[in-house]
This record gives sequence, C-alpha cells and structure tokens, in this order.
Amino acid sequence: MSLETTIFTFKISVPFEEWAKGFDSPDVDALHNANAVTPLYRGVSKDDPQSVVVVHQAEEGVAKAMFEGAREPIEAGGHIWDSTVITSYLSE
Repeated sequence: MSLETTIFTFKISVPFEEWAKGFDSPDVDALHNANAVTPLYRGVSKDDPQSVVVVHQAEEGVAKAMFEGAREPIEAGGHIWDSTVITSYLSE
C-alpha cells in the first residue's frame, strides 16, 4: 500500500480553541493510534475563524475510513460534517 496524505477542510460550530482541545484529547489520540493514523497538522484560517484544516498521514484509505466511522464523536466536537472536503495525495 501507498502512504497517503489526506487533507480535511471543514467548518466548526465552536471556537477553534474548544475544537482543538477535543482534537488533542487522549481519546482522539487513542483513535489515531488504533488506526495507525498520524496527524501532521491542524489549524484555523486566519481569515475565517470557523474554517479548519487537518492533515493526516496513513496507509491509503485509512484516514478517510477512520473519519467516516466516527461521525458522532466528530460532530460532538463542533465539526460541521456536511462542510467537509477531503483531498488525498499519494506518495509513491
């Protein structure tokens, strides 16, 4: 399998600091570890405090599958599910 870098852009319904606290929590860290997903970056747009980007790296398809399997807790953290745009890049 190829290593895939997956970029998630989305809107949040809570302040970024609150969303980031959840993303950086031990529970989310355990989810990443259990799925062998490495979070590389998370940040908020300097022009729109509701726009967030997260960059993950994992084996092809794994980060997207992890995301799709965790809708309820992801939304509970303030992530607006239907605003999500996923872009993936492969390294060969």
